[in-house]
Amino acid sequence: MASLVARGAFILFEGVDRCGKTTQSTKLVEALKSSGVNAELWRYPDRTTSMGQMINSYLQSKTEMDDGAIHLLFAANRWEKRAAMEAKLAEGVTLVVDRYSYSGVAFTAAKGIPGLDLEWCKSPEVGLLRPDAVLYLNMPVEAAAARGGFGEERYETSDLQKAVRANFDKLREDWWTIVDATGTVDEVHAACRAVADDAVAKCVAGAPYARLWD
Repeated sequence: MASLVARGAFILFEGVDRCGKTTQSTKLVEALKSSGVNAELWRYPDRTTSMGQMINSYLQSKTEMDDGAIHLLFAANRWEKRAAMEAKLAEGVTLVVDRYSYSGVAFTAAKGIPGLDLEWCKSPEVGLLRPDAVLYLNMPVEAAAARGGFGEERYETSDLQKAVRANFDKLREDWWTIVDATGTVDEVHAACRAVADDAVAKCVAGAPYARLWD
């Protein structure tokens, strides 16, 4: 992945459903572009691929699938984009990503299925790129559930979201940034922008790549 240009940063948004990830990730990309940073917004699952279309059908409750199988499909959806992600970063493009492996692990483990614990859920994700910064939008499930659209997809139930939030607490690492997502859009954006600017600067300066759970 060596490159003659400064590499881009991998900036990830995580959190429970309806906590503002889409709003904030979109706003961050616009802000980075306005300051001259070559940035793109990516989302997982990527519902445009053949695997992503299967996931989309499942999330909309149009099809059923074994819980272990759908977890592996989510992971495969990230692996099928791995080469493209690494190429973009090597070209100097900063990627702002809405959900990633941490969500995959947190959601599947939240189902409480025997055998599908956090460690099992992590295993197919090991080796994927680790983000340079994680912006965890911290919001109580009750507040997220009160926002428009909650309940439209399979995983949007209060009980599951509470279990997901508990799993994020277990997955969280010291280098993550916890952002109070109950503030105004501009307040949350300001906190996220500061972290993103720092991550971009470190990558320009030559910060090395890392892999998930290596």
